[in-house]
Amino acid sequence: MEIRLQKYLAEAGIASRRKSEELILQGKVKVNGQVVEELGTKINPETDKVEYNGKLVEKTNEPHTYILLNKPINYVTTVKDQFNRNTVLDLVKTNKRLVPVGRLDMYTSGALILTDDGEFVYKVTHPKHEITKTYTVTLKGIITKEEVAQLENGIDIGDFVTNKAKVKILKIDNEKNKSRLEITIHEGKNRQIRRMCEAIRKKSISLT
Repeated sequence: MEIRLQKYLAEAGIASRRKSEELILQGKVKVNGQVVEELGTKINPETDKVEYNGKLVEKTNEPHTYILLNKPINYVTTVKDQFNRNTVLDLVKTNKRLVPVGRLDMYTSGALILTDDGEFVYKVTHPKHEITKTYTVTLKGIITKEEVAQLENGIDIGDFVTNKAKVKILKIDNEKNKSRLEITIHEGKNRQIRRMCEAIRKKSISLT
């Protein structure tokens, strides 16, 4: 039975399906000794020899690993960082090839899954599956009903107009001039929650 090359790489734990597509386009994957750069390529796992960075890729029957990590701030959500900053993988000790599921920016803390199951990553992170993500954000200033409506109805954050979101006011602290919200979104653009708050001229103090 033939399957797409990027799906095979994801199932073998090389990377998520989307990242595997990037690896193929970069010419880092060979099939039967030949570099493949077309995303539509299909292979037969039983007969074709797949290599990534010169090493044979083989699926095993070992169970996948899933780690639920409480990510602290000052860690980036990536496997390797070009600026040598601490990554979430520095927090776990394993010889498995794990990748983060989704992303939390460097200054955001919260629950994050690490896994070697590329298909799981694809199903959770691809926009077509519309997996919801809920954040708690503390803002400087008192938020108004009009500003909540802006966040809920979709807002221009520069290069992107967000889809509708669910926004719940958790606490208003008039004395400290702070507001705490619960925001649920479907997308996962870089720094999306912070940028949404900036669009209504509110600075996020903390985000989890």
